[in-house]
Amino acid sequence: MKNLLWFLLGIAGGFVLAHLVNKDPRGHEILADVDARITEFTDRMGDAYREQEARFAGLVDDVRDAAADAASSARAVASDAVANVADAVDDAARKIAD
Repeated sequence: MKNLLWFLLGIAGGFVLAHLVNKDPRGHEILADVDARITEFTDRMGDAYREQEARFAGLVDDVRDAAADAASSARAVASDAVANVADAVDDAARKIAD
């Protein structure tokens, strides 16, 4: 509980100090510079995130297409195998019937 109190006092003190620094023209310039740097950093991080997200989306689409192609190929092979087995059974049934 004591640590929480110190934490809250530190936050409140930081706000008070920032307010006092912002009143001074030089302090205002410093805080504006810090704000600009933080904004530039967050913009770069956002751009990098969106770029990485687009890469992953492209990879997911490629994998989805490859999986769909593999499934359709497997379906075609299974269908051919079933047809061949059916033909073999028909041939065997005719030979037995003859």
